[in-house]
Amino acid sequence: MSENLENCTHDCSTCGENCPSREGPQSFLEKTNDLSHVKKVIGVVSGKGGVGKSLVTSLLATTLRRRELSVGVLDADITGPSIPKCFGLKGKCMADENGMYPMDTKTGVKVMSINLLLDEETTPVVWRGPVIAGAIKQFWTDVVWGDVDYMFVDMPPGTGDAPLTVFQSLPLDGIIIVTSPQELVSMIVSKAVEMAKMMDVPVLGLVENMSYVQCPDCGRPFSVFGESHIDEVAAKYDLKVLGKLPLDPKLAAACDQGAIELFEGAWLDSAADLVESL
Repeated sequence: MSENLENCTHDCSTCGENCPSREGPQSFLEKTNDLSHVKKVIGVVSGKGGVGKSLVTSLLATTLRRRELSVGVLDADITGPSIPKCFGLKGKCMADENGMYPMDTKTGVKVMSINLLLDEETTPVVWRGPVIAGAIKQFWTDVVWGDVDYMFVDMPPGTGDAPLTVFQSLPLDGIIIVTSPQELVSMIVSKAVEMAKMMDVPVLGLVENMSYVQCPDCGRPFSVFGESHIDEVAAKYDLKVLGKLPLDPKLAAACDQGAIELFEGAWLDSAADLVESL
């Protein structure tokens, strides 16, 4: 046995030995930088793009930061980074022999994004899957995050290589799925829930964005995208609905102006409470 282990090629598909590496599933989890101490990691997921995943990430990070907690945001959406724009961050992150350093927002949220490493924020990232996966891992392993109570990961949409890298490489304590009211979304949410089950990651709940528009005169909500199906989907999978965000011009303007930390509203307080209780 010892002789065979010494000559191991680490390719179990061609080996018949009953060695210790076969006793359990292989872990792909990556270690953080030695100077990083992250307590809880929460992924913000969407089955498709354009439903407001980055908005929800920014709002949750801001809400927990207002509670005087240490918060970080890892922007894992390499080809469509939106987090720096929401927080009004520009320029390039610093680095030294210890690693890269995240950039702090006005209220002290720590952010790392590919847009904080590019010469121009409008430069497209035209990379293949393995390179994107490597960048996501480096944001976890090579960044000096320091002490972080809650790390939010703005995940790439879908169920392909990039989100799979996050699920396998980062120690996710749970995910929040962001959706919108259209009926098509029930199928998309189902895919995200099933992927989380396959990866053995808890789904903390659902957040519906663009849920309604509130009339500025009478205050009545109007479902401009049709009747919501989020409660049905949540019941199907025994999940919680953590919040319903309105289609609000003020929120859109805050993101465009890099002033999301000034938002007013308690739409995601329940989601923040759940995350803080982990």
